[in-house]
Amino acid sequence: MRNSLLRPALFLDRDGTLVEEVHHLSRPEQIRLLPGASRAVRLANRRAVPVVVVTNQSAVARGLLTEEELGAVHEVLRTALERDGARLDAIYYCPHHREAVIPAYAVDCDCRKPAPGLLLRAARDLGLNLSRGVMIGDRLLDIEAGRRAGCRGVLVRTGYGASEERSLTPSDPQPDRVADDILEAVRWALRRLQSAT
Repeated sequence: MRNSLLRPALFLDRDGTLVEEVHHLSRPEQIRLLPGASRAVRLANRRAVPVVVVTNQSAVARGLLTEEELGAVHEVLRTALERDGARLDAIYYCPHHREAVIPAYAVDCDCRKPAPGLLLRAARDLGLNLSRGVMIGDRLLDIEAGRRAGCRGVLVRTGYGASEERSLTPSDPQPDRVADDILEAVRWALRRLQSAT
């Protein structure tokens, strides 16, 4: 399919961007939406812009939860958003880590950010135009993953974002925008998408 026929999309990191940062979040009750998260997703929904979560989940590789338990965590996330009238189009996660305690997950993969595999898979599955996509996250590895996939990148100051901004050097992948939170980031991204049409 020609790129011009594909849809733009917003790609969101999960922890520290959409929900509160919890070191190795592993239980559904730990899910806490950040302020403005539901409103941000709703804005994209109203513009018919797909919203896709792309998240590294090494807690699976570390044996802190199974993929099935991670699915339950993500179901709570979806439900919390839906209660506020917001909807995710998809969630893609990487369960791998080189230092995994579970051998099946101890692999060098193409899906662990900053590798772009999650975004590339989402684009194939959902018919998305990566060159018109925006990756939003609280880590420079999110920005790099977006760049490597062909997207613009927004660094949010929530989660690890403020410290990542302070440590930013000229050799790091540069965000197109730094935003205080996901709502500001999504508003900027939607304005960019509108001006490109």
